Amino acid sequence: MQDLPSRQEAGQGAGHATSAAPRPMAGRRSGPLRGAARVPGDKSISHRALMFGALAIGTTRIDGLLEGEDVLRTAAAMRAMGAEVVRAGDGSWRISGVGVGGLGEPEDILDMGNAGTGTRLVMGLVASHPMTAIFTGDASLRRRPMERVAAPLRLIGARFQGRSGGRLPMAVTGTAEPVPIAYRLPVPSAQVKSAVLLAGLNAPGRTTVIEAEATRDHTERMLRHFGASVSVSRAADGTTIVLEGQPELRARDVVVPGDPSSAAFPAVAGLIVAGSEVRLKGVGINALRTGLFDTLREMGAAIAHESLREEGGEPVADLAIRAGKLKGITVPASRAPSMIDEYPILAVAAACAEGRTVMHGLAELRVKESDRLSAMATGLAACGAQVVVDGDTLIVEGRGRPPRGGATIATALDHRIAMSFLVLGLVTDAPVTIDDSGPIATSFPDFVPLMRGLGADIGDA
Repeated sequence: MQDLPSRQEAGQGAGHATSAAPRPMAGRRSGPLRGAARVPGDKSISHRALMFGALAIGTTRIDGLLEGEDVLRTAAAMRAMGAEVVRAGDGSWRISGVGVGGLGEPEDILDMGNAGTGTRLVMGLVASHPMTAIFTGDASLRRRPMERVAAPLRLIGARFQGRSGGRLPMAVTGTAEPVPIAYRLPVPSAQVKSAVLLAGLNAPGRTTVIEAEATRDHTERMLRHFGASVSVSRAADGTTIVLEGQPELRARDVVVPGDPSSAAFPAVAGLIVAGSEVRLKGVGINALRTGLFDTLREMGAAIAHESLREEGGEPVADLAIRAGKLKGITVPASRAPSMIDEYPILAVAAACAEGRTVMHGLAELRVKESDRLSAMATGLAACGAQVVVDGDTLIVEGRGRPPRGGATIATALDHRIAMSFLVLGLVTDAPVTIDDSGPIATSFPDFVPLMRGLGADIGDA
């Protein structure tokens, strides 16, 4: 299995990965948070930039790439399949691609760590190449279902051999004669949509994906950025995406905006810690990713967009955040695709708000890095909040003040659970401790120093 590459050596190691001992950490009641910060690059866009760079002719430069463990695993996979992936001295990344259809069979197992997005999208690439690749990952990733991706990729011609329930480790054998398909997503999933489109790049003719509910569209935007022909049409019954297969992708520079899913943590901290004023620079505000900020505004949050601009085909702004009172609201299930990763931190905000917050349509949270629905309900209850789970609905009864805290939270190797409860600890009377801060590095390696720089009291337990 591949070692986790360093930021300088992404994709160049081989051997056996090791896991560090758990490192407990605590969030403690803090004074007002003040200052400006830049959150790490968008994880979804970072994964895709590496993949499209690997498929393009020429050298792609990426600025602002998220250098978290998940993205470094994707970088390693691209190098194992024949692309040259190098981190330059100025912090930018260079990928010399092999062209559509030019990926080669990896010599070793692809250890994807905790990277669910990277795994599912790379499976899409493998599906339409005549090769076999074996995927594994950490304990959390090995529990996550891959059948939702395997089902449409089988229609294209790929074969899958894995553990029961469609789980890793899994061997994926691509086809030399991929078939373009028209596929209607059974559940809203940008990962499944993207896997099908990536497989369709190396298939002749048109590959079509139909989605009843719009999901994040970074793949479609980046396909166009690299020169592919993609059409998107919207109707009352959903959105249809059509990709013209076997294009010649050309290397393009990519500037990765700040990740709104990462910005969510300092943003909510800035809203619930009394007296705080925080500015988050260069955050992506793609309308299909901003459900959390829309929801927080409905709860009464003061969040303003400043310096609006476009970078790499994506809308970007600085977020100006000011603390204030929040009120409970009902969040419709239709909003879930635009904020599915942000419900854990929204639940923290709800626990500090006045009144009931009802979050519908959260079934997808049960198949993330952990069962996030259960993890948040259990953790908030342990901290003194009143929480009910009713099917795929989470109900939090806010009392207009933070819960008492004082609990130790089992993170289940989930970075978003870990960061959410550290933020909660900034406002509770008693500290909130997480059992392991290690998983935070998968998406936000500088989370703790960034939060401390704003004035948060987060440190070893």
